[in-house]
Amino acid sequence: MVPKRSGWFGQEGRGMTAADSGRGGRAPAKGWKLAAVERGGSVLLSLLGKTLRYQVDGEEALEAFRREGQPVILAFWHSRILPLAYFHRNQGIVVLVSEHRDGEYIARVIARKGFGLARGSSTRGGVRGLRELIRAGRSGRELALTPDGPKGPPRRVKLGALVAAQVTGLPIVPLTAGGEGVWRVSSWDRFVVPRPFSRIQVRYGPPIHVPRRAGPEELQALAEKLDGELNRITDQVDGENRDPVRPDRSYREWVGEVGALDGEQDG
Repeated sequence: MVPKRSGWFGQEGRGMTAADSGRGGRAPAKGWKLAAVERGGSVLLSLLGKTLRYQVDGEEALEAFRREGQPVILAFWHSRILPLAYFHRNQGIVVLVSEHRDGEYIARVIARKGFGLARGSSTRGGVRGLRELIRAGRSGRELALTPDGPKGPPRRVKLGALVAAQVTGLPIVPLTAGGEGVWRVSSWDRFVVPRPFSRIQVRYGPPIHVPRRAGPEELQALAEKLDGELNRITDQVDGENRDPVRPDRSYREWVGEVGALDGEQDG
């Protein structure tokens, strides 16, 4: 089941930008190409999404959090953006999106589906994007990010999700989507595009709680736990077997860049 939590936005096209969350954010991108992708991509996603048949598993924890009014951080692999963007549309979820060109295209399309935007990634504008995401979480928004985005390595956790969870106190809910009727784009992550009228399985894993005072070793262990859980549920829906992988960035590197987020006050 799941979709609901439309308390922040009830209509398509009302996604939150960085400015809406209290930050100056990026200057708006210009150009006919971006405008065409924004409008055309939104229409195509709606047309495709209406043909898909979603089957949902493991949603009990997420639904319980939502009944209690507890926001969460949704974490999923970059390759699963498309089917999950339609499934979780118009719920006011704030998504961390890269400032790369590809990220700009994604941002334009999903903003029309009722998602909020925090702009940045592990490689470009990362600290700023993480700060925006944390502010949104502290204000009661649900958050979403791809721990392996924007350019990989594929299906390997970077620690942004763990840092955001530690600072905000929000639980991380792993999720994925897949099915037999999908195309795989020849990109770094083998991006998943559902075929029209296909059945898509959405699966949630058990929530992961990050203690406020977790140290480097505990954070690294939790990152590996998230990594393993995302790969487990993704392998299940894909019907594939895959060796577990390890995070490729240390906790100390992330904390060194993010700085004093823990003591930062919203203004």
